Amino acid sequence: MYKLIFLILTLSIILSCTKKDNVEISSINNNCTLDLSEPDTYDKDELVWIPSGYFTMGADKEKESLLARLDEYPNQEICVNGFLMDRAPVTNRKFKKFVDETGYITTAEQEIDWDELKKQLPPNTPKPSEDILKPGSMVFVKPDELNNLSDFSQWWKWTIGASWKHPEGPVSNIDDIMDHPVVHISWYDAQAYAQWIHGELPTEVQWEYAARGGEKNTVFFWGDDESKLSENANTWSGPFPYNKEFGIDEELDGYIGTSPVKSFPANQYGLYDMAGNVWEWTVSVYTPNLNSVMEHHNISKSIDARQISTKQMTVRGGSFLCHQSYCASYRLAARMRSSPDSGLSNVGFRVIYPVNN
Repeated sequence: MYKLIFLILTLSIILSCTKKDNVEISSINNNCTLDLSEPDTYDKDELVWIPSGYFTMGADKEKESLLARLDEYPNQEICVNGFLMDRAPVTNRKFKKFVDETGYITTAEQEIDWDELKKQLPPNTPKPSEDILKPGSMVFVKPDELNNLSDFSQWWKWTIGASWKHPEGPVSNIDDIMDHPVVHISWYDAQAYAQWIHGELPTEVQWEYAARGGEKNTVFFWGDDESKLSENANTWSGPFPYNKEFGIDEELDGYIGTSPVKSFPANQYGLYDMAGNVWEWTVSVYTPNLNSVMEHHNISKSIDARQISTKQMTVRGGSFLCHQSYCASYRLAARMRSSPDSGLSNVGFRVIYPVNN
């Protein structure tokens, strides 16, 4: 069981902490028109208009050299067409409405197909007991002790019965957290919801452009001052992953796990939770650097889900588990990859709505 959990986990949340010293800025012409105008009518309580414009994607070499990873370079100068975006991550309340109306069954609730799962594992991996191959998801569990920060299985546990309805396992529920971000959502689940609501998942180019809120080359959406982190985002308080009773410090951000959406200040565009709380799925296939990011930005809208079953998809924004000592992924440029069929207790999503004038 331990081996299966470790293998699944390694596939799900691989992070690279390699730094890059020399950074060049590439200018990309992606046929951006800059002529899309804000729609006359839309629900401004739920959606935000993200105007067309240029931005520099990726980490700032001078400001982030100690924290940035290799996959956040080289910087790209990119033009982005305007679009509408959910003001906050999709909540349990909204996802429940989707499930109630469609009968949708999430990946975490589906029976496990060993023939499919073993394609993602090293050759000749032995089949685990049938008692283990049951529906479930990865749940964060505070470890009693810590050997090192490289062994994810010390705090991530495969939990049978965990799902969006039971985020901590089968005995938990969402009755009191309906306005928290929905979690244990796979990329396929997020795609299904987006299609139902007549939207799309953002590309990671769109996500970072929106997250920056029109600010130029800042490390965080509120600027460069990391001391203001607890005022602006739900992240880990205290040394990761077990200090201060699950890491909470009531004088800092005040939350143990996820927080209700819109609990922290919005960025300059009016978007909430673009740092911390939960990682957010994008439609983009993960790339080891930003050289080919526009290629994936341009093709992601027509991507066939069947073609990405063995690929890793990009998630952005960091989560309540992020801390400077571990990943510091509440930074605007931070990226992470996850397999599309993976669900975790710190991954959610939001939807965008392209506009054609």
